[in-house]
Amino acid sequence: MLQGWGDEILRGLGMTLLVGGCAMVLAIVMGLLGAWAKLSRSAVARGAATLYTTVVRGVPELLLILIVYYGTPTAIQSLASSFGHDIRVDFNPFVAGVSTIGVIYGAFATEVFRGAFLALDKGQAEAARAVGMSRTLAFRRVVLPQVWRFALPGLGNLWLVLIKATALISVIQLTELLRWSDIAARNTREPFTFFFVAACLYLLITLVSQLALQRAEAWANRGIRRG
Repeated sequence: MLQGWGDEILRGLGMTLLVGGCAMVLAIVMGLLGAWAKLSRSAVARGAATLYTTVVRGVPELLLILIVYYGTPTAIQSLASSFGHDIRVDFNPFVAGVSTIGVIYGAFATEVFRGAFLALDKGQAEAARAVGMSRTLAFRRVVLPQVWRFALPGLGNLWLVLIKATALISVIQLTELLRWSDIAARNTREPFTFFFVAACLYLLITLVSQLALQRAEAWANRGIRRG
């Protein structure tokens, strides 16, 4: 059915998962930093975090990818040229794709973590400090584990959206699942077959992710009383 393109499709699937996983890690880091900044007493930190989330969530994802991969190198070259330097700047499509998607979804993760921090009972952190824990130790042992529990459903939804958004980086020639599907479809002139297979693989990722998230949520909520 795949006319010899099966290995390429599987390599594309692997690249999609790699990009998604790396971007999700970056999004979590950006989300934690953004949530800390939004909840900070510093007006500068709050303003920077608000600007970040507003701009990133307000600009189409595809446009941001194009700006980073195509626009930024050109802008750097033009700036260097104005100072009399002739340089060539090329961005690695994997690095550009991961960093852009990670930063984009870091803005959404910021709101997920901010809500999780606000949902936490402040009395527990105060009790941890009262028994002699340092601020860092209390955060690591008391605050952060509960923040993960509150944030997990939101992060799960974020992952499901992010993994589909990796298809957008096919426009910067990174050979992920959609890119290989498009190449195969053009060479065999069977677009329905290969795009249908790609759709099924994205759906498979979603189903497996949902099962994993259900298990993760059950594990995170163990020992929690209901009702």
